[in-house]
Amino acid sequence: MRSFVDIERTFDGQPARLGAKLARLDVGRGREELYQGQLPELLRALATETRVASITASSAIEGVTVAPARLDGLIEAGADRRFRNRNEREFAGYRDAIDEIMRAADLESVTLPYILHLHRQLFRYTEGGGGRLKTDDNLIVSYEHGQREVLFTPPPPDQTESLLRGLVDSRAEAVASQAAHPVLLVGAFVLDFLAIHPVADGNGRLARLLTAHLLLQSGYGVSRYASVEQRMFVTKNAYYAALYESQRNWHEAQHTIWPWIDYLVSTLADAYDDFEARVASRRSLAGLSKQERVEEYVLHHAPRVFRMRDIRVALPGVSDQTIRIVLSRLRVSGAIAPSDQTGGPRTAWELHLVTESLPR
Repeated sequence: MRSFVDIERTFDGQPARLGAKLARLDVGRGREELYQGQLPELLRALATETRVASITASSAIEGVTVAPARLDGLIEAGADRRFRNRNEREFAGYRDAIDEIMRAADLESVTLPYILHLHRQLFRYTEGGGGRLKTDDNLIVSYEHGQREVLFTPPPPDQTESLLRGLVDSRAEAVASQAAHPVLLVGAFVLDFLAIHPVADGNGRLARLLTAHLLLQSGYGVSRYASVEQRMFVTKNAYYAALYESQRNWHEAQHTIWPWIDYLVSTLADAYDDFEARVASRRSLAGLSKQERVEEYVLHHAPRVFRMRDIRVALPGVSDQTIRIVLSRLRVSGAIAPSDQTGGPRTAWELHLVTESLPR
């Protein structure tokens, strides 16, 4: 709760460039509301694609990865409960937790019991489960330079509950009084949450779940349509560097939140830009035949490695038979090739040629 001890000091000296980035978020929020009324089917397709990327990336940041061949069976809730290892169990836990947030008609207020509920969701498939605050000290360490280096020492277990309750209450008061821009208050909350490091395992994933929850509650739903977690995974070094820079002198409430806030706001602004671009590109498919839409999607919009599932999600209403016809034609032309030998509907395909060189 250190960022909320003295709100005036915490938010004093906001970098000028942040104002422009926050304005971009507010414009993006307005566009998002417009699209929800005008393009609901397109947004549902984007949300389904983004869900897969977000679950995969947020887990991968913490080293929780699953084999590509297992992804289809794990990504759908209840599709495969025959887990092969702990990573698959934790992957499925994050899936259930983020689904609960993204699909909620009315989001719960963030309270200590709710935070523990999310943690319980994260570890619902593992022995012992979650839903408990830490009972031992947990240091934040790095081995980047070949030896163990303590980057930050969170508060001890006997202070965790009171600090977490204080953080929840302080943020609620700041929101009610409109003490700062809503996204700044989300960023300050997440910074303090990670400094408290309240659970033994899963603090990073729990923080990203709470980030999505609080942004949605504040009206910023970009994480539904463009994966914020994927951007954090790609910029993982900058993610951690910004956190650690802002946590210096946190215990004395003399820290500066701006390195972390700048990272978070920049990431969200980039996500809104990507959201706009994805909407524009999908709308450009509207006048094409179904086969042309599949070809355009594969050559210009699909991930470099993709499956039929990706095309189904992106192009609702296009039959599997139509998709197979186009994939076969593109394979013969050399534009794509199977990236594995599994065969069948779960075959992964890889784009082989740059799109500029392909015949149109």
